[in-house]
Amino acid sequence: MPGMPNGKPAGVRCIQLNEKNLCKLFGQPERPAVCHQFKPCPDVCGNTNTQAFSNLTELERLSDVHSTC
Repeated sequence: MPGMPNGKPAGVRCIQLNEKNLCKLFGQPERPAVCHQFKPCPDVCGNTNTQAFSNLTELERLSDVHSTC
């Protein structure tokens, strides 16, 4: 992740989001593939920034290869 040399930990706001939560790398070749492949939808993003952050944090936690169930 550009600007985050150790990757983006779950629960940490991406450094590439602007003040309106829009990606500063959108449409740029350096935008990571995982970001390009992510397709937001109401089930994931909810109705507020708070809901989206909570849902995405949980998805990141669940997909962490180092976490235990």
